[in-house]
Amino acid sequence: MSAPLPTHPSHPSHPSHSFRAPRARDSQDPRTARRVAVASMVGTSLEWYDFFLYGLAAALVFKKLFFPSFNPLSGTLMAFATYAVGFVARPVGGAIFGHYGDKIGRKNILIFTLVLMGVSTFAIGLLPTYDTIGVAAPILLVTLRFFQGLGLGGEWGGAVLMTIEHSRGRRGLAASWPQVGAPAGNLLAAGVLGLLSAAMPDDAFHSWGWRIPFLLSAALIAVGLWIRGSLHESPLFLEVKQQQAVPKTPLLEVLRLHPRSLLVVLGARIGSDVCYYIFALFIVTYATQHVGHPRELALHAVLIGSAFQLFFMPLFGALSDRYGRRPVSLAGAVGAAAWGFAFFPLLDTKSPALLFLAAVVGLFFHAAMYGPQAAFVSELFSTRLRYSGSSVGYQVAGILGGALAPMIALALLTYFGTSLAISLYLLGALAINIVAMLAAPETHTVDLALPTR
Repeated sequence: MSAPLPTHPSHPSHPSHSFRAPRARDSQDPRTARRVAVASMVGTSLEWYDFFLYGLAAALVFKKLFFPSFNPLSGTLMAFATYAVGFVARPVGGAIFGHYGDKIGRKNILIFTLVLMGVSTFAIGLLPTYDTIGVAAPILLVTLRFFQGLGLGGEWGGAVLMTIEHSRGRRGLAASWPQVGAPAGNLLAAGVLGLLSAAMPDDAFHSWGWRIPFLLSAALIAVGLWIRGSLHESPLFLEVKQQQAVPKTPLLEVLRLHPRSLLVVLGARIGSDVCYYIFALFIVTYATQHVGHPRELALHAVLIGSAFQLFFMPLFGALSDRYGRRPVSLAGAVGAAAWGFAFFPLLDTKSPALLFLAAVVGLFFHAAMYGPQAAFVSELFSTRLRYSGSSVGYQVAGILGGALAPMIALALLTYFGTSLAISLYLLGALAINIVAMLAAPETHTVDLALPTR
């Protein structure tokens, strides 16, 4: 059984400075690391496509198709409630798949979660609506959303760990590529929905057109399986296995050995999640239902903001390798908190140009937090417990942040009648983020080959 690790992994007395296991990655071909990074990014993009597709559909059509007995705002709130079920499932998936990822390896878990996510999304595209089967329709929708969350909860940790555990250096940049999967998936989901919405009459889109993006998931599964099937197992996990140090109960050991790391992950994640789901998801609801922008324009703003994030996230990941994870993340959190008070007034002007500006700048600050986050979270845990620790901490924060953000924002807008309440909510969430990062150790110089016995 491992002894408790020091609070700060880079402290000179940390065991990693006196013990160094032989590492397969020391002699690894750098082309392998690049191939793993690309495969992780592509696979994660497909999984986030599935996940975000539901969120956008919830904002645009699900309230009418699955909750028709409610008024528009209440119907949207109910649609977002089913959306939140996916977040509740994510830590469950993180615990289940993190357990097996720490015991049997990263690669096979990644393949299984991809299939689970894709099949669930495809099945949503086949669901009959409330008008056809009544209350069974939203029940089935919630069930499939739960399975989506299970898949994503296990996928994120595996994709990130495969990337950084194959990396020969510059882990912030390497781990930012799976993070790029989030805006890439959102970009793909918003692009497909936006294209269909613009090309089809409203009646046709609400009748059957919305199903097409969900059914496309079947083809995306095949692409993802082909890409991930060629990967090799993480060399650091193979070292753990070779040393016969695979944990029996990974999550229990995480709770015993890394409680402070879990709290840091929770705090650091909440603010960035709230930030993202306000700037990239709730913007669609606010811009269309409250301001009166056309649906296509709101989707295009999300598209442009997500496209810029494809470049922002690797940039901030690379900057965190040079200046540290904490300074880059803190700068993003402070900027996002300030921008929250400009975001909604810009939307209220009804200017399309300012709508786009609000989305792009908001997602720029989010990228500064999110780009370095994968490396930061992973570096807080030892190799033998890294899948469970990073997955559970990361996904539990998703419930407190992303799952509740659209519902809280909508409820605040309905109750107070002003977007200022949402800006204050965003400020509070980011204050938690700032406190957590100030309390966290700097991890960008930590040696990942920690002792495993």
